[in-house]
Amino acid sequence: MQRILRAADIDFGAIRTDLGLSEEFGAAAAAEAERAADRCAAHRDDRTDLPLVSIDPPGSVDLDQAVHIARDGKGFVVHYAIADVAALVQPGGPLDLETRRRGQTIYFPDGNVPLHPRALSENSGSLLPDQVRPAVLWRIAVDAEGHPTSVDVRRALVRSVARLDYETVQADADAGRLHPSIEALPDFGELRQRLSIERGAVELGLPEQDVMRDAQGAWQLVVQPRTRADMWNSQVSLLTGMCAGQMMLDSKVGLLRTLPSATDEAVEVFRAAANALNVPWPENVSPGAFLAGLDPQSPLTLAVMSDATTLLRGSDYLPMLGEIPDDAVTTHGGIAGVYAHVTAPLRRLADRFATETCLSLTAGRAVPDWVCDALPTLPEVMKSSSSVASKADRSSLDMAEAILLADRVGETFTATVLYAARGKRPAQIFIADPAVFATCTGDPPEGRQVRVTLTAADAQAPKLLFTAET
Repeated sequence: MQRILRAADIDFGAIRTDLGLSEEFGAAAAAEAERAADRCAAHRDDRTDLPLVSIDPPGSVDLDQAVHIARDGKGFVVHYAIADVAALVQPGGPLDLETRRRGQTIYFPDGNVPLHPRALSENSGSLLPDQVRPAVLWRIAVDAEGHPTSVDVRRALVRSVARLDYETVQADADAGRLHPSIEALPDFGELRQRLSIERGAVELGLPEQDVMRDAQGAWQLVVQPRTRADMWNSQVSLLTGMCAGQMMLDSKVGLLRTLPSATDEAVEVFRAAANALNVPWPENVSPGAFLAGLDPQSPLTLAVMSDATTLLRGSDYLPMLGEIPDDAVTTHGGIAGVYAHVTAPLRRLADRFATETCLSLTAGRAVPDWVCDALPTLPEVMKSSSSVASKADRSSLDMAEAILLADRVGETFTATVLYAARGKRPAQIFIADPAVFATCTGDPPEGRQVRVTLTAADAQAPKLLFTAET
């Protein structure tokens, strides 16, 4: 029987200390957030008539986005409101400087270390329901094939009418009772995903492991299922980011999110791995289409998806100020197109500057100096903060796994082998209950379900070690 942890059993604060993270912003930055006022109030359209809704994880209050989708013949008109953080943060001021040091919000199972003080990120800047808020409003018309036909972005006042979560949206979609503002979301999302696969995008469906409290406050390791509603909503963000990226690339000014396309050699190595697992892959099918067609319930699929991560390496940001080096990567290989981060400015620093660039380009005015001056510095800030975010996530999971399983050494579990042992690297496995990714000794066959014994659970390291049964 799975052991349930009480909240006191895990101190995630120790990880924050080890990573040098603190919510303390300093008096000047905190004061600026407390008194934040809309610097662009005189230049906004009033679009409080638009019944936008937000879709976020349950309990979220740092709400960056709100959406409304309407059918337009066989196409769609998407309105996507994004929190207008640039209008609330004074360029060069104490809050601007502090957010450039932080880079992004860092998440832990028991809370987060925010990019902006909560007075801004969870109040005056957040698109909370029934509140009039300054926003950057994207309007994108999409034709029957899923291609954008017109793009407009401007500052506006908006009001969200409902805060929804993915599980609720999925349940409502299944029951045929979606909120009127997103009644068209499933059809839009499915259309855009089909176009994405045709374009050659690579989407991985690996389980998302998480540490969560239950209703009684106990900690558990869980796998977060990715619903169709998650995908539908992500397609709105992807569309907006692709439109923003193309706008900036055309003008050679701004900040792109980039990822090199998989090399022919990497694709052939991946194809060989799939063949070794006896998973059929027709010659004329792209890696993305191949992955999209796999059976999500098969243990072989987990192994294939794990091998596919080698196709998605080398992510970066490309700042542009009028000249682009001939050898520069300008596209995102995973998305198979030009892309930019513009939809999460409360949680990610780069979005504020890319969004301001798009607003200037749309209005036909020069991009502000404070944006241009910052663009070359942003890639390093974002890469550094992403590294910290990854360490925070992995350290939290490692600690929870080791504590949860400390008294189960010697027990056996059913595991899916993600990687067989290769050279000095041991095999990697995934256990569904409790949700654990771990190292496994022995020589279990890749893509198969095997029985494994927990041989070590060290909460001090922290680490787990399993041994495959022979």
